[in-house]
Amino acid sequence: MGEAVECQGLVHDKYNVDEQLKAFDAIGGEILACGTCLQSRKMDGNDVCPISTMVDCLNVVVWADKMVTF
Repeated sequence: MGEAVECQGLVHDKYNVDEQLKAFDAIGGEILACGTCLQSRKMDGNDVCPISTMVDCLNVVVWADKMVTF
């Protein structure tokens, strides 16, 4: 959500966000990118960060057995 939708492609000397995203995806992690946040930045979803909706976010909350942080 918010500016986090711009995370793909981020590379920093200390924190290679793009590499960490790919590693998370490779082990079966799921990332949801806010469709409204992407659209306001004129961005599209992709394989690692597909466009999601508020219904998708609600489903994560329902699915979680502990805590979800947005």
